[in-house]
Amino acid sequence: MLPGLVSILFALTATPASAPYAAEAARGLSETISELPDTTGWVSPPRRPLPFSYDLYTFRGTDRRTAVVASFAVPIGELERAKEDSDFHYRFDVTLVLADTALRTVYRTDDSVYVRVPRPLAGAHLLHTHIELEAPPSTTTIQRVIMTDASTPGIGQLYSTPFPVPDYNGTDLMLSDIALGVPDSRGGLRRGDVAVALLPTGEFSEGSFDLYYEVYNLPVGNRYLTEIAIEEVEEDGTPKRDAGSPVGTRFTGESATRPDGSLGELRRVDTDLERGRYRLTVTVTDQDSGHAAQRSRFFDVRGRGRGATLVPALPRRGGTTE
Repeated sequence: MLPGLVSILFALTATPASAPYAAEAARGLSETISELPDTTGWVSPPRRPLPFSYDLYTFRGTDRRTAVVASFAVPIGELERAKEDSDFHYRFDVTLVLADTALRTVYRTDDSVYVRVPRPLAGAHLLHTHIELEAPPSTTTIQRVIMTDASTPGIGQLYSTPFPVPDYNGTDLMLSDIALGVPDSRGGLRRGDVAVALLPTGEFSEGSFDLYYEVYNLPVGNRYLTEIAIEEVEEDGTPKRDAGSPVGTRFTGESATRPDGSLGELRRVDTDLERGRYRLTVTVTDQDSGHAAQRSRFFDVRGRGRGATLVPALPRRGGTTE
């Protein structure tokens, strides 16, 4: 489906939120290299941590599995810089681990990112990338995301939290996670004929952004209604009292579901949100059956001026440990 342009207009009266919202994407407490397990492969003494931001997104995978995508972003000033000839080089490695504590299985992928530029970039400039793997649905999974500076041993950081892997099998109307991306970027996560330049939801600037989600089990040809709402919230996720009414739009369409039972939608949100924290909610209603599905995600607007460059990650290894 071709990207749509969604112009969000502010309503004049407040509308209280009435529907339940999905929990915020997991954010873990950091651990320095000295606290990492031996399985990370680090043998050098720790030099310093490497703060980065991340988000995890889930979609329907293959063979009844779930695709888990990790989006990473790091300020370039946190990385070590090397100079060769007249160019500057930055390198970092990223890892995603899903460990099922009940089944004692581990799914892991490791990728590398390399950047070469003719002049140093501003320290606040973000480099962002993504990696993905597939795992069976599970309620007993722990996620671990790791970033290390590949040019200097001993620089890195790990974040870890419980992360139940959702099950997108079955026949009920469902929505995937809502993924947010930088508009007008080439490349990114590919889902069908769509590419999304994922950026962690704590790193967005004022202005437009892309959102992508998938609808599951919406029969071909059925008419459906999509509603998108954005409301400003406090840090704990509660609606902000003086924020006014939510921002919203709605549109209808006819389902053109893919052979795998999914309908992917990429939308451009064109709005001027001020610095703050927001909750974005997508609700899809099958107008033929009356069934509805809803998904939400928090994101933060940081303001203008940082800049972000999407860099593809090159696989190093991946697999399953039983």
